[in-house]
Amino acid sequence: MSIVHLPTRRELLVGSGALFAWSQMPRLARAEGRDPRLLVVILRGALDGLGAVAPVGDSDWISLRGDRALVLDGKTPALPLDSLFALNPAMPNLYRLYKNKQAAIVHATATPYRERSHFDGQDVLESGIAKPGATGSGWLNRALLALESGGRVDPRGSRALGIGSVTPLVVRGSAPVMTWVPQKLLPASADTQNRLLDLYQHTDPKLASVLQARVRLASLDGTPAMGDPMSDDPTLAPPGIARVRAYFADAAGTAARYLAKPDGPRVGAMGFVGWDTHIAEGAASGQLFNLLGALDGAFASIESNMGEAWHETVVAVVTEFGRTARINGTGGTDHGTGTVAFLAGGALAGGRVIADWPGLKPAQLFEDRDLKPTIDLRAVLKGLLRDHLRVEENLLASAVFPDSADVRPMGGLVG
Repeated sequence: MSIVHLPTRRELLVGSGALFAWSQMPRLARAEGRDPRLLVVILRGALDGLGAVAPVGDSDWISLRGDRALVLDGKTPALPLDSLFALNPAMPNLYRLYKNKQAAIVHATATPYRERSHFDGQDVLESGIAKPGATGSGWLNRALLALESGGRVDPRGSRALGIGSVTPLVVRGSAPVMTWVPQKLLPASADTQNRLLDLYQHTDPKLASVLQARVRLASLDGTPAMGDPMSDDPTLAPPGIARVRAYFADAAGTAARYLAKPDGPRVGAMGFVGWDTHIAEGAASGQLFNLLGALDGAFASIESNMGEAWHETVVAVVTEFGRTARINGTGGTDHGTGTVAFLAGGALAGGRVIADWPGLKPAQLFEDRDLKPTIDLRAVLKGLLRDHLRVEENLLASAVFPDSADVRPMGGLVG
């Protein structure tokens, strides 16, 4: 794997979480008069799909979540999508795209992973392999190689970009990788800090004491933690909320500007952290509401910065797994299974929720605790790669997502 470090300040500004795979347009797409773009957004920490897209038409929904359930007639009403589902009210931009048939939602979806480790779940999500730790390459990198082998990409133009001090797995592989290191990252949430402290107190007490001292110093000088903007009090608007929104919008907008360039990348991915909502999650207000609002701003930023290229763009938002169907004792949700994937873009055949709804009765939940996944996320990704980028189906099953021959690409996602 070749690594090229990009030193300019302008390029470093992209280091707000975006990572791209640079490639020339597939020749088949060019022959069709198309110039497709694909941007994958990874929500790290596991998204509560039921809090993002509520099954308001399910008779068991209210009994499952009580007064924390999103409803159509609540103080902050959910946004109706169809007779069964409604969107979190923090996402008016996505709702507008949905109404314009430029957004779709896949519900009750998951990767093949069935445990609840963030590390292993993200490994499966990014590697495209059902078993964690099975490979050192990512499906996005292998998709570039699959296009090359089909004669549709000039290998000289196939480069992948990874953001961070460690190259993300999704872009590791045989295709060349460039890295951008962000100048500034959002701080970890208070919940994450506490979990790290608890871990290190048992494994490395000296490191734990140093970390604890650093947290105390940060609190003394007024440095806001990532947890601050995720307050469950809707009357509070600390500077941290604006920072998170600006961070998401800037990262997404910069990604879109690069994708929109005539000589720029056509395929990319970016990641946003902070979705591990164990405590005071909040749906109509609070932590999840604020995060979804920031993500909604990212959708708007992508659309505006893509310009005319938006009409040939698909954005896929995915996460490593869902969260528990029931609220826990601290007002949050724990690691779960089924969740949602958001799709947006002018190239989509949108305006619909795609779901094989499993139901919410105790007997219908996965292991009596999680939304049961009924759609394999690989089918969604394979469908986009096949129909939007024209990756051949046999290569999707053998090289991009190995050992997935029984998972057929989902058709009809793009117009």
